[in-house]
Amino acid sequence: MKKRGRKIILNWNYRRFGSETTGSIPYPHQSEMIAASDISMRFGQQTLFENVSVKFSPGCRYGLIGANGSGKSTFMKILSGQQIPTTGSVAIDKECRMGFLKQNHYDYEDVPILDVVYMGNEALWKIHLEREYLYSKVDLTEEEENRANDIESLFADAGGYTMEADAAKLLIGLGIPEEKHLQPLSSLTGGFKLRVLLAQVLFYNPDILLLDEPTNHLDMNSIDWLCNLLRNHRGTVIVISHNRYFLNEVCTHIADLDYQEIRLFTGNYDAFMTANAIALENIRRENAKKESRISELKEFINRFGANASKARQATSRQKELDKIQLEEIKPSSRVSPFIRFRPAIRLGEKVIEAAGISKEYDRPLFGPVDITIGCAEKVAIIGTNGVGKTTLLKLLLKQIEPNTGSVIHGETMRLSYFPQDAADILKMEDRAIDWLARYSPEEGLSEMALRSFMGKMLFSGDEVNKFVRVLSGGEKARLIIAKMMLEAGNVLALDEPTNHLDLESIEALNYALTLFGSTILFVSHDREFISSLATRIIEIENGKVVDFPGTLAEYEDFKKRRAKGK
Repeated sequence: MKKRGRKIILNWNYRRFGSETTGSIPYPHQSEMIAASDISMRFGQQTLFENVSVKFSPGCRYGLIGANGSGKSTFMKILSGQQIPTTGSVAIDKECRMGFLKQNHYDYEDVPILDVVYMGNEALWKIHLEREYLYSKVDLTEEEENRANDIESLFADAGGYTMEADAAKLLIGLGIPEEKHLQPLSSLTGGFKLRVLLAQVLFYNPDILLLDEPTNHLDMNSIDWLCNLLRNHRGTVIVISHNRYFLNEVCTHIADLDYQEIRLFTGNYDAFMTANAIALENIRRENAKKESRISELKEFINRFGANASKARQATSRQKELDKIQLEEIKPSSRVSPFIRFRPAIRLGEKVIEAAGISKEYDRPLFGPVDITIGCAEKVAIIGTNGVGKTTLLKLLLKQIEPNTGSVIHGETMRLSYFPQDAADILKMEDRAIDWLARYSPEEGLSEMALRSFMGKMLFSGDEVNKFVRVLSGGEKARLIIAKMMLEAGNVLALDEPTNHLDLESIEALNYALTLFGSTILFVSHDREFISSLATRIIEIENGKVVDFPGTLAEYEDFKKRRAKGK
């Protein structure tokens, strides 16, 4: 059936986008699938964005980026109809199906995991429930018999006969093994619950796919799987992410939310960064030329404006001067923290010596294994979720005891630690500045010095007096990094430090760690972060620890050659 070019304008009481069609819908021929017109969003005196008009086209994958607090998630909610804008409207092509990654896993705690995924296709789920009900009855009325015959055809047309295989494929791709699929969602940890919700929205096979931080809690293998799936998605994808590798692998366009507006760039994140830097440099260069010309014109007018013989020339130059306008460079919402780690004492050659260490809880995680870490090594601990990466890091730091073996630290070692869970070290009832003061040098720092120090980490004015409990995830992460700088340790240990940081903070941290000349141990799923830092890779896989002396690229090449050798 041929589609018409009609569009649906969202009214903000709508319940559902598009039609109730459950089969695969061909993509429209119009120039865009979803468009925002004159969208503004204000909260009291704060304006997030003003009169934003942007079109998102089929077959394109957009990375929606911007500083923390710039309004990315709010704009995504407006596109999905979950948030009412102050002004403006959203239009989508008729019959397009929209999928939005939810975060409400508590709604499904007692629901089997497969059923949670099935619920992503609402129409199929309703048919499935009715079919199950009819088949569970021993005696059917004539009306129910007729309905049972009809529902088989509806079930087939909706994809019911492949629903289990399709859902299982998604779950396995996201790292949830088959033996878990019939268990309730409550049997999974928080990160894996979010993976099920990601499978739920992907199961719907939407024409328009909206994803807010889909890589949170995904390991590198699952991120690679998701990248491949999205690259093959034929509809429109709009994704918010702070993972640079993911943005580079997936995006065909970047939608940059800055200056209270959205600008579209063709290409991935790296292409955007280059184009944006060139554009800003061109504006500055053109403004410099104009300012030089303005100076020349003003000088001539001032010298000869009263000279009758030069009057015509002065008038001509005044007209030229009046036409020159400098291009405004608005202040960006992007601000990078200033991060530098400077160890107070020099680290000796002996740092960490672990002999025969192993660990088990309800099951063995790994071991026994020997690990010796020396000065100036940058060691990345990698592996899929749940294999024991954080456990191994804590063993090496002597924060927990091994079941077997021992760990010895060098006498000169001074540790600064960034935990995976900020609550492990933050005191929620403290003011931010008071908590940080705990880590001042022995002589202590004045409040003015602490404020100056926190300013480098983007805490300004009264923000230093916020209670820790009300800080955002990014603010808590920056506060912990501030603590690490104050400690001036010569060994840095970081457990998934990029999880809550925006792109500017990630890049600032990344750069600071490349400058650090002493030892670093870190756990991460951020491929770009690992690739740019690690000189040694420790991977936990199937209960074994592989210790590879080299970069991530060298290690992955080694694994490919090893696999071919088998």
